[in-house]
Amino acid sequence: MERDDLIVNDSYSLAAHHDEEHGKKLRKKIVFVTILLTAITAVEVAFGVFVKQNSDMWPFVKILFIVLTVFKAAYIVMSFMHLGDESKNLKYTILMPYGLFVLYLIFILLQEGTYTSIMDTLFH
Repeated sequence: MERDDLIVNDSYSLAAHHDEEHGKKLRKKIVFVTILLTAITAVEVAFGVFVKQNSDMWPFVKILFIVLTVFKAAYIVMSFMHLGDESKNLKYTILMPYGLFVLYLIFILLQEGTYTSIMDTLFH
């Protein structure tokens, strides 16, 4: 049965000539990203399993979770959405609003957390 979705002479998929070296480089990058993200996730899970929530280390663990999650998200965007191959100005144009938004969320979290604890001490 002949495929009718391909134009044999002008199809991009048939005209793309990638050599084996290019394929090896892409596979190596995918394996590296997979191992890196798996290692970071394993660190997060290990801290979540072994550190008790009422211990002195728990605030550090929460900050570590946030930092590692943001790092993983940025690395996924850079690798799989090909933002890492773009110019520095385009990267900053795309990532800076998200960075500012995360800083804003942290500011709101700290402000509201402080407000709640002050109100609890005043009225209870």
